[in-house]
Amino acid sequence: MTYLDQKVKNRIDEKLHRLNKFRPLPVSVVQKLKEQFEIELTYNSNAIEGNSLTLKETYLVINEGITIKGKPLKDHLEAKNHQEALDYLYELIEKDKHNTFSENLIRSLNQIVQQNIDKEWAGRYRNSGVIIGGADHKPPEVVKVPGLMRELIKWYSLNKKQHPVELASIIHHKLVNIHPFFDGNGRTSRLVMNIILMQSGFPLAVILKSDRQRYYTALASADKGNYSLFVNFIARAVERTLDIYLKVLIPKKEYKEKYISLSELAKTTKFSDKYLNLLARSGKLEAHKEGRNWLTTKEALKNYLEGRERIR
Repeated sequence: MTYLDQKVKNRIDEKLHRLNKFRPLPVSVVQKLKEQFEIELTYNSNAIEGNSLTLKETYLVINEGITIKGKPLKDHLEAKNHQEALDYLYELIEKDKHNTFSENLIRSLNQIVQQNIDKEWAGRYRNSGVIIGGADHKPPEVVKVPGLMRELIKWYSLNKKQHPVELASIIHHKLVNIHPFFDGNGRTSRLVMNIILMQSGFPLAVILKSDRQRYYTALASADKGNYSLFVNFIARAVERTLDIYLKVLIPKKEYKEKYISLSELAKTTKFSDKYLNLLARSGKLEAHKEGRNWLTTKEALKNYLEGRERIR
């Protein structure tokens, strides 16, 4: 069964194809984007789990080694650990683009994410039941964890020909659903998801802290067996990164002529910027975020309207 919306799939595939045309990417561009997304992913992934460091503070802790006054030591360690896990991730991809997906890989990532925070259980499966605060999902009993992890690896082997975005999304959910570790399950799952994406040529995908509630809602939907909402939520995160990469690589003049804000687009249509924002957030209108603002094109709105007419 396919969960990825066909229109979103076509857009993502086309944008990856365009990105691949620029490869090999200029070294300076690669380094700049790599640094940007490493900090962004570290900040957002930790913030989703309650880390109090801001984006700027995360940068200072990682790149300048600065201690932020008034912020817990644990928050500093989480930032440094996550960055180290990303370094490990990049090293794996560089050594072997098709590195075998394994329990060892998952445990190694959790060990790095949790090192110096929970030395006893970092990288080790839990030995008792856990409760996820604020969630209806109850993780499986501890005796089932090893077997479920083996099943996860088997499922991956049988389904690795799926579209990478769909495969990465489902693996992410299955892993966080098993909740094999006492802590760091969300961060580990998002890193694993990105390994699968990067193996297929995609850059890092970031789930934004501002989308945390939508993220949890989509995960809860997947808990009930409905993967469509979650897969397409992740797909929009993937598309956002592709758009940012292409923005850097496409000549500035061409980019400025093409992409406009939703408020600018609203002036030329019968739709309000609020309605356009709803379309963008739901993935119905091709758009990507820069800071707090959504950017889109007149062509994207035209495609949305044509699609709506065909449905009628």
